[in-house]
Amino acid sequence: MIDKQRRVQIVTITVLLAALVSVVARKREWKAPEMPAASVLSERREPSPQDAVYAMLDAARDGSVSKYLDCYSGQMLSSLKQSVAEGTEQKFAAYLKQSNAEIKGVALMEPQVLSDRDVKLRVEYVFADRNEVQTLYLEKSGGGWKIARVEAAERAKTLIPYGTPVQ
Repeated sequence: MIDKQRRVQIVTITVLLAALVSVVARKREWKAPEMPAASVLSERREPSPQDAVYAMLDAARDGSVSKYLDCYSGQMLSSLKQSVAEGTEQKFAAYLKQSNAEIKGVALMEPQVLSDRDVKLRVEYVFADRNEVQTLYLEKSGGGWKIARVEAAERAKTLIPYGTPVQ
């Protein structure tokens, strides 16, 4: 059996060796090997309905009309394409940027499954002066989800407005 003083010496030597290895590794710029299993798992993850909504919001923020339209399907897509055609793509891009600039945050609820290809998703948009709730209906299309229909946004009651100082 190892006595207490011997254990303390062993732990001290182990810690010093670990520190020495760390210093040498930094000086020689050694890097830990990458874990290929993690990247393979992330590549295999199927897109979720929430991913489609985030992609739509990103495209709107960037003013990317083609990416924005790619988030929609069916009648929604046709209506949006008509809106773009009635004006110019530049005006539509400016509209997307302006409308998205007012959004301070977004909360997505868990999708409600309607069928194997359709879900209903509640989205709450946080603005400086209000919150709005909107229900989106998405359908599985090819390898991902597309927004097929949206209900009109409704104002949501907020207990504490965005930007209220903490006391």
